Amino acid sequence: MCGIVGLFLKDRSLEPRLGEMLTAMLITMTDRGPDSAGIAIYGGETVGRSKMTVQSDDPETALADLASKLQDAAGGTVNVTVKSTHAVLDIPAGSTGKVRAALNEMGIRIMSVGDSLEIYKEVGLPKNVAAQFELAKMSGTHGIGHTRMATESAVTTMGAHPFNTGADQCLVHNGSLSNHNSLRRKLRREGIHIETENDTEVGAAYLTWKMQNGATLGEALESSLQDLDGFFTFVVGTKDGFGVVRDPIACKPAVMAETDQYVAFGSEYRALVDLPGIETARVWEPEPATVYFWSHNDTPTATEKAA
Repeated sequence: MCGIVGLFLKDRSLEPRLGEMLTAMLITMTDRGPDSAGIAIYGGETVGRSKMTVQSDDPETALADLASKLQDAAGGTVNVTVKSTHAVLDIPAGSTGKVRAALNEMGIRIMSVGDSLEIYKEVGLPKNVAAQFELAKMSGTHGIGHTRMATESAVTTMGAHPFNTGADQCLVHNGSLSNHNSLRRKLRREGIHIETENDTEVGAAYLTWKMQNGATLGEALESSLQDLDGFFTFVVGTKDGFGVVRDPIACKPAVMAETDQYVAFGSEYRALVDLPGIETARVWEPEPATVYFWSHNDTPTATEKAA
C-alpha cells in the first residue's frame, strides 16, 4: 500500500515551515504504511562543501568522534551533527568518494550524498520517526516523504524509503515491481550497488544506471515506463525540484495540488487538506505514463511529456 507525500515551495517565506508541513502530511498517511517512514529534505547548501547523511544502529559508539576519524579521508575539516541514529556530515566538496570508502570500512550506513540533500528514515510509526529526528523543525526548499507497508522485503532501516539514487537525488515509490529480481541481477552485473531486497531500491538503481549511461532524469523516468513491469508511482527529489510519474495503468492513488506558493503531492487528498490556501488550489490527478517536473531553475509549472 504505502503512502507518499511531496512538497515543492515556490514561496521562500514558507521555507521555515517545510518540515512542519511535510511531517503533518506524512503522519496523515500512517494507515497506508505503519512499519517505517522516511523523509528527504533539501536546503542549507554551502559553497565548497558537500553533505552525507549516515546511520548506525549503535550511534553512541559508531558516530562518536566521527569528525576526527574522517579528517584524513576528507582531506580537510569535517563537521558532524548527530541526530539520533543518524548524522549529517559536512565535508569538503570532492571528497565524497574517499569518505564513502572510509565509512564502509567502519560499517556505517550511508543514507544520502549531495550538496543540499538530507535523508532520515527508520523503523516505526511515522509520528515516532518524525519526533525522533525533529523533522517538524527542519527548513528547506522542498522535500518528499514515505510511509511503508512492507510486502516484498523485511522491515528494516535500509528497506525504508527514500532511496538515494545519486548526488542530491532520491526516490520514493508506491506499488510493486514484478521484474525487480531479474532487473536487480542485471544492474549488479553492470556494477550498480544494490543493498536490499526492496523493489524500490531497484527502481532507484535503475534511474542511476540510465543516467550514468547518458540519459537525463526525464528520459530515465520515461524509459522506466517500458522497462519496469508492475504498477507504481514514483516521486523523485532532485537538487532543484521534484518529479512524478505513474505507470500506464495508474492504479495506485495519487493527487496533486498547485498554488502560487507551492506544488504538493499526496497518495490521497487528505494529506493535503491542512496546507495553506488548499481551498483555492488547482487540484488534479496526475495522468498515467506522464512525467511531471517542477524546478527552481525554471518557471515553477509542470513539464509534461507523454511516454
